[in-house]
Amino acid sequence: MTDPVDTATEAFVAHRNLLFTVAYELLGSAADAEDVLQETWLRWAGVDPGTVREKRAYLVRIVTRQALDRLRALNRRKESYVGPWLPEPLLTTPDVAEDIELAESVSMAMLLVLETLQPAERAVFVLREVFDLDYDEIAEAVGKTPNAVRQLAYRARAHVAARRPRGIATPAETRAVLRAFQRAVETGELQSLLDVLAPDVVGLSDGGGVRHALLRPVTGIKNVARLLAVGWWRRDVQRSVEQVQINGGPGLLVRVDGEIDGVVAVRVENGRVTGVYHVRNPHKLSRVDRETTITRSARAVR
Repeated sequence: MTDPVDTATEAFVAHRNLLFTVAYELLGSAADAEDVLQETWLRWAGVDPGTVREKRAYLVRIVTRQALDRLRALNRRKESYVGPWLPEPLLTTPDVAEDIELAESVSMAMLLVLETLQPAERAVFVLREVFDLDYDEIAEAVGKTPNAVRQLAYRARAHVAARRPRGIATPAETRAVLRAFQRAVETGELQSLLDVLAPDVVGLSDGGGVRHALLRPVTGIKNVARLLAVGWWRRDVQRSVEQVQINGGPGLLVRVDGEIDGVVAVRVENGRVTGVYHVRNPHKLSRVDRETTITRSARAVR
């Protein structure tokens, strides 16, 4: 006879990366997503897996409900956050970029768009548009009727469509623009920065009150170029910059005196940088020293 505990463990392990991805897309925080996974496991361990027909749907339902509860608490914490709040960056595996929809959905730019949705709208959008759940499954997960879910999905799609990046660049195009951006920032040449930045570029940095960072967004090509040319990076320290995969796309991992100092991700549209996202809060840098697997599917367990 199969041990129910072993069956429950196998199912959870098989879906763990998927569940982490769902929680992370709902929260924008890897630390909170891991906490949600722990809570999900505790609830799943109390269920007889033999009574569950669709284990993936059941686990997604649990993780969504736990993430929604945590999202509301997280939103309250953000109200007292020092300076701009940026998602916690992930060092992702190269294969994520091959799944274009997944890579876009976890990009810093898209996670910031998702931040503008109400919690239920965010959950419905993510579950429908990214993970392709049907409306009945989503209704079970968010505790609403299928008709209410359809209305939320419609509103969320319209909201995201009006704010999502236009003319999304390929990974190769983004890498090329990122290299030019890196050279311009490292040299501080104003003209080189003007050549790579879009007229309506926005610069955000997140120090969380722990590290020096901008206290408010900087907008416009002249303001952002001036900031990058004279003040974004100190040039009197031993700095190394490595191009890596951050949230499914090219980004920069910055080290000072050998220690991780921050991560820079960019939003590239039509060959120009339209968004610069600089995360320096040390509490948000724990997932950039090793790769995190994110996925939209379960893995087989032998």
